[in-house]
Amino acid sequence: MREVKHYFVGTLGISDYYSASLYEQQVMELLEHEFQTHDYALLSGGSMMYIDAVCDGIDDIPTIDDQTRETMKRRLKDEGLEALCEELKRLDPDYYEIVDRQNPRRVVHALEICTMTGKTYTSFRKRSKKERPFRIIKTGLDRPREELYQRINARVDKMMEEGLLDEARQMYPMRDMNALNTVGYKELFDYFEGRWPLEEAVERIKGNTRRYARKQLTWYKKDEQIRWFHPDDKTAIMNYISQDYE
Repeated sequence: MREVKHYFVGTLGISDYYSASLYEQQVMELLEHEFQTHDYALLSGGSMMYIDAVCDGIDDIPTIDDQTRETMKRRLKDEGLEALCEELKRLDPDYYEIVDRQNPRRVVHALEICTMTGKTYTSFRKRSKKERPFRIIKTGLDRPREELYQRINARVDKMMEEGLLDEARQMYPMRDMNALNTVGYKELFDYFEGRWPLEEAVERIKGNTRRYARKQLTWYKKDEQIRWFHPDDKTAIMNYISQDYE
């Protein structure tokens, strides 16, 4: 980050509302400006929905009003995720079948749409690909599974050495915020509440990170436009991009 200018890093507060739709809008505005003076831009990351929002577009889903958002936030806290999943099953059975029912953000957002509009969340998900005024070259980075898992485990250990526990303790009073419902924080929050010892919390962070990595790979392996490389094979990656770009 010292060598290359990054965007959309450290720009939001814990309580700020954000979505893949807002991300699409802001990135497209940025690219329109950047392409006036640059021939290419690099989109990097692993969040599937956000990358798809830029490459393919996202459906025009209504913005949730503050009252609905607060109501659903309170219901999640009072009733729990399982009860909201059952309501989603009743209001939008099609989306219920495909949503990650362990992800409160996904479940709550679908219910917000259902209750605010009186329509199913599915009815807004047309999945029609938008045309973009630029070419997209997709490369994916992959490692042998054992190597990937070893690096994930080492990374978690390094994060703990560099102060993740203290950082999570500072965030604990705000633990109900959606932005903190992430791997790393939620396992340590449970440690603070006495659900398991610190050693188990760290092992759960590693396990949940490995699980998310598998989910990412499964999602992206379905995209036939992605050309896969080992991260260390830099020459092949640059040759592929250069040939495609020419």
